Amino acid sequence: MPVVVVTDSSSRLPRSVADHYGIRQVPLHLTLDGQDYREGVDEIPPDLISTPGVTTSGANPHELTEAFDAAIADSDGDGVVAVHMSRRLSGTWASARLAAEKFSGQVRVVDSRSVGLAVGFTAIAAAQAARTGADRDRVYESAIREAATVDSLLCVQNLDNLRNSGRISAASKMLGSALAIKPILHMVDGTLALRERHRTFSKALAKMVDAAVESAAGRAVTLGIQHCAADAAAADLAEQLRSKLRVVVSEITVDLGPVLGCHVGPGAVGVVIASHLEPIEGIGRD
Repeated sequence: MPVVVVTDSSSRLPRSVADHYGIRQVPLHLTLDGQDYREGVDEIPPDLISTPGVTTSGANPHELTEAFDAAIADSDGDGVVAVHMSRRLSGTWASARLAAEKFSGQVRVVDSRSVGLAVGFTAIAAAQAARTGADRDRVYESAIREAATVDSLLCVQNLDNLRNSGRISAASKMLGSALAIKPILHMVDGTLALRERHRTFSKALAKMVDAAVESAAGRAVTLGIQHCAADAAAADLAEQLRSKLRVVVSEITVDLGPVLGCHVGPGAVGVVIASHLEPIEGIGRD
């Protein structure tokens, strides 16, 4: 078996896509009143993301060690490339590095410097390279290239969730504190920062479409749409982008899930643009 790719549930990869490429997803966690929920494993109440007192945490070293051990065995010695969410947003990358030390160089760990489908697209880039027979170092390099070039944008209804969780910079807190401001956020140096702010959510979405088209720069791209309990807005965003992007190689729409949903809040909608992926196989086979 070729190099095995491991990621975490922040990647938001549909199960059919992850299964097609053999990508292993280690769960992130939510905790409320001492009850631990594993994302993608346990049944999580839909209203949990809006429940006061909920906390989130990354994959722990024990879980990652187990995942790496199984993946190494399945790779027949070719090894593992682990792609995780930004180290500035979660402790998962640090836990992965700690777990990787037990495997004598057989595991290489990638800081995707992002979150959500941008992590997923980086993991897919690694898996596509692995399927060509690339060795561990070349699979790692493919992931690093994707992580460096993927563009991720997000509109949120308000900044309360991000502010309360500490996932947005102090400068962005101040810029987004005015009444009725709807921000467009993007990833900068592995953390969320304010790109623009607008008076209405519809205006912010329109500007995010323009920014995504600008990012694509006329190239053939892979399009990711992600949202938190905002199916209609996500569908509208996807339709607008399809009409304005020159070539869409593949398209995936996902819910951000309970862990990321706790941080961005209901109504958030985002777009991810990647330009180095082959057509993604396995979409829509769940």
